[in-house]
Amino acid sequence: MKHRLVCLFLLMTTFLFAQEKFSVSGTIKDKKNGETLLGATVYLKGTTNGAVTNEYGFYSLTATEGNYTLVVSFLGYETITKEITLNVDQTVNFEITEASTSLETVVIEAEESERVSIRKPQMSVSKLNAATIKQMPVVLGEVDVLKSIQLLPGVTNSGEGTAGFNVRGGAADQNLVLLDEAIIYNTSHFFGFFSVFNADAIKDIKLYKGDIPAKYGGRISSVLDVRQKDGNSKNLEVNGGVGLISSRLAVEGPMFNKKGSFLVAGRSSYAHLFMPLIEEIADDKISFYDLNLKTNYEIDENNRIYLSGYFGRDIFDISQFIKNRYGNASANLRWNHVFNEKLFSNLSFIYSEYDYEVILDFIKLDWISDIKNFNLKYDLRYYANDKLKLDFGVSGITYDFNPGIVRPSDPSSTINYRKLDQKRAFEGAAYISAEHKLSDKLTAQYGVRLSMFSRLGGQALSNYANNQPVVYNDEIGIYEEGEEIGTTEYDKNESIKTFANVEPRLGLSYQLNDESSVKASYTRSVQYVHLLSNTISVTPLDVWAPSGEYIDPQKSNQYAAGYYRNFNDKTYSLEVEAYYKNVDNRIDYIDGSNLIGTNNIETEILNGEARAYGLEVLFRKDKGKFKGWVAYTLSKSEQRALGGIAGGPGINRGNWYNTPFDRTHDISITGSYDFSEKWKFSANFAYQTGRPVTFPNGQYEYDNLSIASFNQRNANRLPDYHRLDVSATYTPSKNKNRRWQSEWVFGLYNAYARRNAASVSFTQDFNTGINEARRLSIFGSVIPSITYNFKF
Repeated sequence: MKHRLVCLFLLMTTFLFAQEKFSVSGTIKDKKNGETLLGATVYLKGTTNGAVTNEYGFYSLTATEGNYTLVVSFLGYETITKEITLNVDQTVNFEITEASTSLETVVIEAEESERVSIRKPQMSVSKLNAATIKQMPVVLGEVDVLKSIQLLPGVTNSGEGTAGFNVRGGAADQNLVLLDEAIIYNTSHFFGFFSVFNADAIKDIKLYKGDIPAKYGGRISSVLDVRQKDGNSKNLEVNGGVGLISSRLAVEGPMFNKKGSFLVAGRSSYAHLFMPLIEEIADDKISFYDLNLKTNYEIDENNRIYLSGYFGRDIFDISQFIKNRYGNASANLRWNHVFNEKLFSNLSFIYSEYDYEVILDFIKLDWISDIKNFNLKYDLRYYANDKLKLDFGVSGITYDFNPGIVRPSDPSSTINYRKLDQKRAFEGAAYISAEHKLSDKLTAQYGVRLSMFSRLGGQALSNYANNQPVVYNDEIGIYEEGEEIGTTEYDKNESIKTFANVEPRLGLSYQLNDESSVKASYTRSVQYVHLLSNTISVTPLDVWAPSGEYIDPQKSNQYAAGYYRNFNDKTYSLEVEAYYKNVDNRIDYIDGSNLIGTNNIETEILNGEARAYGLEVLFRKDKGKFKGWVAYTLSKSEQRALGGIAGGPGINRGNWYNTPFDRTHDISITGSYDFSEKWKFSANFAYQTGRPVTFPNGQYEYDNLSIASFNQRNANRLPDYHRLDVSATYTPSKNKNRRWQSEWVFGLYNAYARRNAASVSFTQDFNTGINEARRLSIFGSVIPSITYNFKF
């Protein structure tokens, strides 16, 4: 018996020793320029054990001791393999080579990072790389990140010439837009015609429409994570382009004996240079510029620091009438540290600012406003084993809201100087999430975010009778400002009101077979800052405000389920998702509200709720000469606001009504065709149900005045929107075997001259007295463009 026990003990010891596990980790880079690759796949051949590189190209995987073939795969790049013996923890870095030597700006190889992974539980995410974006036809030849994502399911905007974007029926302020982790508050140039993102400086973008990872917070609709290129660490490289409206130039190259790199990318419009040729607008000026900066330094194998920044500004001057200047500025200092093969960290100190100035020449007034924030965040990823990965971290953001200073532009003016109350706040958060492989077929992603928000003092707050900033006047049937009965002073560091919330996240993926899976997710999100605007789209005059005594944070619950499938060796893919989202504390504005120059915004709003639901379908073709996708969204977005303590029936008599972002049908078709080495063609077609608006349904006369009466809020719609864009790219054959590479891009925006309605206004003809409706179209004809791109 003793002999048998000894033998059993030795067998168990041998078995346990044989099951000992080790880790292999490292970084994947582009061999040509040293750029780290996000989304590259690393796996052990013959097993289901693999990993995907993070935002900094880092990977880590764990397996039992043995001999393996390590495979590195990234579509558009050559697959490489390496034989390894896994008997100790080890670091293995790779540099991989592009499979195509074509000009980067026209390569449209579909990457793994652009498709939803069948195995991973992450869903409701859309991904595009810079090369794909650059291939799409755009207005006036200007490559645009935001217009590209609007061709994906669930993403719309409010029409041509409008800024921002809407995701799954949400407002523009419900999107968290990040550029190298820094918050961008206004995403547009030219009042929405162009985005602030220069495609020459962008590596890739990722849009989370739901199932938002726990490391992100502060918005309830989506997260748009835009990453800048690090810069070429191998050779000096210059690329740029000359278009009809603007030109751009990017320079990147190695630094510190190739232990680091830099990127400088600039873009500027020059339409204002031609205005003096037109007598009517000779003194006007409309222009924009932006500048992207980034550098990094590899201290050693385990430590790297990054410094990145963005600066952009718009200038809009109408002589003797109005001048408008606005823009963003951001900076981020980051430290990447690899503790060991299992633990990776990123520490970031971030600054963001958005400001605008409006000079009203005709009344000699200036209005200046801004919002600033500092953000310190520490994120870590722990690769526990081959089945479990943990993400956790903390962050803290300070906000400084300056709603506006109104002052006379003429020093001799007798108009009183006015400064709206400055507001301050602090937002803190801690999170932990796990990606857990529960079985060969079932994988879970679960976590929780703990957030808190404190509205800070340093100002006087108004008090109202019965604590009602808005009251309903039964006699005339309208909402009015409540009776102010005094103010309360708060010290600068005193907390006026503090909110705390628990935000759980859960995602599940069940793999039906090697080519298909089903997924489900739940996301709880909280938003503490609000964009104060009663216009449909974002404008430079919009003001951000924090939650506080009378404005509660918005809270959202989103549920989603989907089916995903690859066909024909991943040549085709299909994604089908259904979602439902409800929002508490969604503010809306009372009839006749006035937000400009209002110190007490609580007297203009009512708290309400919103809901959105829909079905999204995305069918893609990712390989071959012809590539593209078809996206379709069937959706509904509604909200309502009851009277509450203010009394009365609420907005729209307390009934549900369409949000301004409701689109019943949304169809986008995008395709590109590689006709030859010289010519490539692409086209986009977009169709949307017209956006909801409120039209008058009658009129009456009072004191010899004709006054319109209106239908229920957002009960009408503009005509349906549709548009076709086409482009052709010509690459000269002399590009071969020379350093200077170039191409010509010819485009037609609105190819069949559709006059899409931006708005419909109702007026009365002064001669006949007959009422009439007038449609305003931003583009009523074909808009041609030509752009010359180069690289050397």
